[in-house]
Amino acid sequence: MPIESELQDGARWEFDAEVATVFDEMLERSIPQYQTMRNAVFELGRRYVRPGTAIVDLGCARGEALAPFVREFGNRNAYVGLELSEPMVAAARERFADAPDVSIVKADLRDGLPKLKASVVLSVLTLQFTPINYRHSILSDVAERLVPGGALLLVEKVLGSSAATNDRFVDLYHDAKRRTGYTDDEIERKRLALEGVLVPVTAGWNEDLLLSAGFAAVDCFWRWMNFAGWLAVK
Repeated sequence: MPIESELQDGARWEFDAEVATVFDEMLERSIPQYQTMRNAVFELGRRYVRPGTAIVDLGCARGEALAPFVREFGNRNAYVGLELSEPMVAAARERFADAPDVSIVKADLRDGLPKLKASVVLSVLTLQFTPINYRHSILSDVAERLVPGGALLLVEKVLGSSAATNDRFVDLYHDAKRRTGYTDDEIERKRLALEGVLVPVTAGWNEDLLLSAGFAAVDCFWRWMNFAGWLAVK
């Protein structure tokens, strides 16, 4: 049974133990072109990896974004997953228990990033869960930790540039969720639970934010209606 069907009226979304158990499956059912997005993040990101640097995942959850980098580059790099949810931290540590170069750290991004030298930073559906007033400082922190020529891969849920286009995108998104088996009631419960927890902004706002945080080049590499991914190079 989907987590959404068990949400109580008025309940706020939490990344608790129950969500952690089904998280990857839930994302795959909820986000159109999910595997296309995941593959694009890895294929782009791998081209910026430099030996002896860190690959960092902001809000690593169960480690799905970090895992292909660990498989590809092994002990040539260090891997750091930052995650606030204790159940997600536990799940990621279990996943990488046999990978000595992977560190999963319980951390709040609002408190700043660890002092390290990174060539790739991943932020896949994470920044949208942080308060808007912290996002510039988090991205500035990322830019500071990246080596010259290093890259941030940012994926976010976004708003349409107008209320009318946003409504169309949301309609199509809900249609896509119905095709994966979600009921209208489950879709509405999830939407209400995420209000004030997941706060998207427009694609243009995200691009301006990346440029103002110190990135020299910003390009959109993937978009499906109200989801988008950017490559930002220092």
